[in-house]
Amino acid sequence: MSPEYSKDKPAGFSNRVEKVAVIGAGGRMGSHIVENLLKTGKHAVTIISRPNSASTFPDGVQVAWIDYNVEDNTTLVEALKGQQALIIALSVMAPRDTIFKLIHASAKAGVSYVLPNWYGHDPADDKMCEDVLFTPFRNKMIAEFKSLGVSSYILLSCGFWYEFSLGGGADRYGFDFKKRSLTFFDGGNTTISTSTWQQCGKAIANLLSLKEFPENEDDRSVTLSQFRNVPVYISSFELSQRDMFESVKRVTGTTDADWTITDESSEERWQSAKNALEQKGDAHAFVQMLYSRTFFPNGGGNIKLTRGLHNDVLGLEKDDLDESTAVAISMGENNEPVVHKSKDVYGDLFKAE
Repeated sequence: MSPEYSKDKPAGFSNRVEKVAVIGAGGRMGSHIVENLLKTGKHAVTIISRPNSASTFPDGVQVAWIDYNVEDNTTLVEALKGQQALIIALSVMAPRDTIFKLIHASAKAGVSYVLPNWYGHDPADDKMCEDVLFTPFRNKMIAEFKSLGVSSYILLSCGFWYEFSLGGGADRYGFDFKKRSLTFFDGGNTTISTSTWQQCGKAIANLLSLKEFPENEDDRSVTLSQFRNVPVYISSFELSQRDMFESVKRVTGTTDADWTITDESSEERWQSAKNALEQKGDAHAFVQMLYSRTFFPNGGGNIKLTRGLHNDVLGLEKDDLDESTAVAISMGENNEPVVHKSKDVYGDLFKAE
């Protein structure tokens, strides 16, 4: 494909994304995205929400109350017309086919960029995606974009959400704050990338605030178009479980003696969970499988090491580790980040191609 330059666009062309639609704005990730989009002052934000939603939204946005999970997408397509970007931040509880309905509606409406509910694993790491059963979904999603040939997709590889994962119980980062117990994987020394919700929201807002195309052949500045159909790599922290534990102890004023600590092999934990998931559809097994695999030594969980990061080009500042840890601990003590999953929630995720 030949390079595109803003100098070649029609008169009146604005070389930036001004109109952005968000689906899932009432959730943790979606609310941070909207907050940071509004902070830039560069975007007109439209939130698309189901008519029966109880979510509330900030001032400064337009809200279109639409049932977007129906076969007849006429109303949704009309709402998306004129939007330059669509950000999808659906709950994991949303039916898996919803994403494909939204991709089709975006194409019909002529939306240029879609962020299709991929926040986490490196989509270019084939082995990782295969081992956590993401490959069928990833392949089907990308194939949909290619077959329609209208919208470009942008996938955010940010590692696991830090607050959600640290505060989410032993199945995730191994911490149980109510019991003050901790399970280390392989001694707790494997370093992985992990990001706060706020950092992810900033990354997306800053990405969509870049100019869309270079001005001309001599323009070497970073543009949004450079990220079409490729991952964006960001991270708040590169941490091992032992690094997390040091932060937890600082925040809680505890010592090793206050905790019950055990150790497991990440690979054995992953294999056991994968077997339980495939044989019984065990909800907890999915979470254990997902997280255990990421903690494999040299297994691809550190995206800074394997891919490098776009933090600098997106103008991302460093997060405060202990402040983020304090948020996670509070959530864990109050059971806030609990998500009940079942095999049915993921649909095609568990089906072979």
